[in-house]
Amino acid sequence: MATQYGHGYGEWGGPGSQGAGGRPHRLPLALRAPIEGRSWGEFCYLLLSLPIGIMMFTYSVTMFSLGAGLLVTFLGIPVFAATLAGCRGFGALERARARGLLGLEVADPEPLRTKRRGAMAWTGAMLRSGTSWRHLLYTVLQFPWAVFSFTVGVTFWVCGWALLTYPLWFWVFPMYVGQDGLQLYGDETHHVYLDNPFKITVTALMGLLITLATPWIVRGLTTVDRLLVHGLLGPSRLATRVVELESDRGVVVDTAAADLRRIERDLHDGAQARLVALAMDLGLAKEKLAEDPQAAARMVDEAHGEVKTALQELRDLARGIHPAVLTDRGLDAALSAVASRCTVPVQVEVDLPSRPAPAIEGIAYFTVSELLQNVSKHSRASRATVDVWRVDDRLLLQVADDGVGGADTSAGSGLAGLAGRLDAVDGVLVVDSPAGGPTRITAELPWRSA
Repeated sequence: MATQYGHGYGEWGGPGSQGAGGRPHRLPLALRAPIEGRSWGEFCYLLLSLPIGIMMFTYSVTMFSLGAGLLVTFLGIPVFAATLAGCRGFGALERARARGLLGLEVADPEPLRTKRRGAMAWTGAMLRSGTSWRHLLYTVLQFPWAVFSFTVGVTFWVCGWALLTYPLWFWVFPMYVGQDGLQLYGDETHHVYLDNPFKITVTALMGLLITLATPWIVRGLTTVDRLLVHGLLGPSRLATRVVELESDRGVVVDTAAADLRRIERDLHDGAQARLVALAMDLGLAKEKLAEDPQAAARMVDEAHGEVKTALQELRDLARGIHPAVLTDRGLDAALSAVASRCTVPVQVEVDLPSRPAPAIEGIAYFTVSELLQNVSKHSRASRATVDVWRVDDRLLLQVADDGVGGADTSAGSGLAGLAGRLDAVDGVLVVDSPAGGPTRITAELPWRSA
């Protein structure tokens, strides 16, 4: 999902944030929080929440009540649909407001899907849409929370800054109000005013403490708003899962097409070309058989060598599609065979209580094969290890080496393509390869029993 809770934390002044020119901030976060853009953005969000919440709550309750009252007639149904459509419009406004003031990215929900055109089809789709009803629920729940958060946030913000700046404006009381200072307590016999330097200093210090605490209070309040926007105004889990599956299906189709092109290219440039040359050589040998039997015998002998080479290429190609040892003996034997062809010594440890499904087994095999190829080509390692084990309903495999490191999944690399293939089956690829090594790459696949 596109949602990123707390997105831009470093930019707003979190760990690792920097000042102008890329230099680290000299003030700690606790001291600079009251003047940071993030804090003022969150405070503005609370200020706008109340009027917008009143507007949304009034609209949704009024329209919903009107629709319920008109249900005795046919007019209640289109009124309900119009209510939900208006709530979806408010939802778009709230997502934009959260994006601009809170830095919260929430993807738009799935659009209405109608099989036919017309007002009746649109009304039916709107009433059947769970997203629309979640938007209506948001307009109802957001209002009481907006009242509470507005009251708390404004109270702390105003009190903190008012007390902090009290030394600058306390002169207003003796000059215009006729009292020595801000009255802290008073009854018929006693009056306490903040009127001497000590009391004024203590007041300013109290204001400083409240001012420093207010951004974190406001941040806690807006956390609830983040959860409401994310949970009720974004795409549903089902819709998100459908999008992920559609994307994964595209990756699988592209991968299969690329594999077919590779097989076709290997056949055309390898075994097919060699067999064509072999046929030509045998044809020449047949013509020379009567005239020069010795030359024909040499040509047949050379053709015999070409046949062996072609057979080896076909075996390698078949092994690249799906090795027979994997089908017959499982991952342990298949990975040991792959490790024996690696240019560095590889220790293989496979600890599996049973065999996974053939599809998962094949993906695990080709994942380790590609990682060991990277070890041979790029790592400059002296040794490597392969470990395969099961944890609950997940199959884990890890390839480690003591090479130079520096592997990453940046766009265009082989690891990026491998990560995409694993993601297509709900797998995960984690790369830990600091510069100078060692490299440790872990792949996680779903366990599906054979």
